[in-house]
Amino acid sequence: MYVRDAKNRDEAWLLGEIESMGLDEEAFRSRDYVLAVDEQSDERVGFGRLRVHSAEPDVCELTGIGVREVWRDQGVGAHVIERLLAEAGDAGFETVYVVTDQPGYLDQFGFSEIDRSELPEPLGDRFERKADRLAGDVAARAIDTDGFEMPPRLREAFKHAAADDDSDEEPPETAADFGIDTESATYKYDTGS
Repeated sequence: MYVRDAKNRDEAWLLGEIESMGLDEEAFRSRDYVLAVDEQSDERVGFGRLRVHSAEPDVCELTGIGVREVWRDQGVGAHVIERLLAEAGDAGFETVYVVTDQPGYLDQFGFSEIDRSELPEPLGDRFERKADRLAGDVAARAIDTDGFEMPPRLREAFKHAAADDDSDEEPPETAADFGIDTESATYKYDTGS
């Protein structure tokens, strides 16, 4: 598993996943995203975005974090966030803000709750739009770019991440599936053994 910058060819996939997960695609630009990719299958399994808002000074927002359901709880989202915060720090941002309906998830990494009134503009307006879209169930968080803390369990899980799709896989067919009683059935080429 690794995290890489999104490429133009990822745009259709990203838009499809954003829509299926019900995430925010406001001011979508694929080049703002990073993707988590499974090394074995080359499958794209998670993504996230930094959005820079022009202001004085510019404001950096973490947004659009998504992980395909069969890849959740394995550190994929955590590694996407870690990569994005490193990029924000490299770009000179000291603080990254988030407007989210999943604040508990972010808190485990060192994000701090902030009041809506503490959000720099234009994030105050963004908070209102997102609250309207999600029926008011949003919270604001912030983190210093060097304040991210990866829980060891997620770092280890990421090393061994695998799709948890056993529930979707159909079991192999058996004779009973075709109405054959294996105790009493005889077969055309039965060898008697």
